[in-house]
Amino acid sequence: MAGLLGPVLVLSFCASQALRDVYFAHLFQGVDFFAVILVAFALSTLVFGTATALGTPAQLRILRGQAVAVLAMNVTTAVAWTSYFFALKHLEPAVVNTVHSGMGPLTVIALAACGARLAKPTTMERGELWSYAGIAVAIAALCWVVLAGRSGLPAGTAATSVAALLLVMVSGSSITISLLYSKRLHDHGASAQTVIAVRYLLLILLAGCVEAFDGGLDTIAPADLATLAVSTTSLIALPLFVLQVGIARTGPLTAQVIRSLGPVCIFALQQIDGRLTYSTPTLLCILLYSAAAIVDNLAHGWKERTTVVAV
Repeated sequence: MAGLLGPVLVLSFCASQALRDVYFAHLFQGVDFFAVILVAFALSTLVFGTATALGTPAQLRILRGQAVAVLAMNVTTAVAWTSYFFALKHLEPAVVNTVHSGMGPLTVIALAACGARLAKPTTMERGELWSYAGIAVAIAALCWVVLAGRSGLPAGTAATSVAALLLVMVSGSSITISLLYSKRLHDHGASAQTVIAVRYLLLILLAGCVEAFDGGLDTIAPADLATLAVSTTSLIALPLFVLQVGIARTGPLTAQVIRSLGPVCIFALQQIDGRLTYSTPTLLCILLYSAAAIVDNLAHGWKERTTVVAV
């Protein structure tokens, strides 16, 4: 049962991100997403940073010895979240999450194929190859759905749609690399609490500079700011802590595959947003994506099982 804790935590994150994406996609139509980033991640960094400094100060020595990994994690995290929120502002939430999630396992496989030290080399069976092909086809099909104006969100300009699609692909790859760096820190003894405490420093600095220049945060009333703080903490900071704990107890490929099942929940939940209409092409692409992810789960699980039996 202890071995299931990591996957269960990652799965619970998938459920929470459905509510997060639908809520923030609507919120971003009237609130600068850099303001959301600043409030959410500054608060979580303050809470977890204080807890680490007071409760487990020895953890900070681990981070000092892994400065390169901490910096790389910060850079990739900042790129991932700013790209993701831009896409969420301009695209259908289910499309954004599907492309973002799908880039995860594809990135892990690409890194392993290139011999990158972050990802362990792996031999893929035929079922896994077909599943990754299905994920890639689903992502390509979703791009066509958006650019052809067939998604559930009225199409904006072609340039904005292309930029949002490219950025959400960058987001999926970047967050995957960020998670691999965070797992490296875990392997050296850093706790999930400690990783959360330092993971968003560059992102907070970037958002703070944007808000200082743009002044978007000043336009939010104090009462609305308090509501924003509660909602961002509940929907971003806390689930990310749960994900961080889950990632520490789960292999990178398994974690990415589980996360890829979230778009189905998002598609169902986004129907309550009055801006969106029901899109059959979007649903078909998501179902293809989910089917490919399930095939990959089964193929990967079967390979691990046969390997254990052989040993």
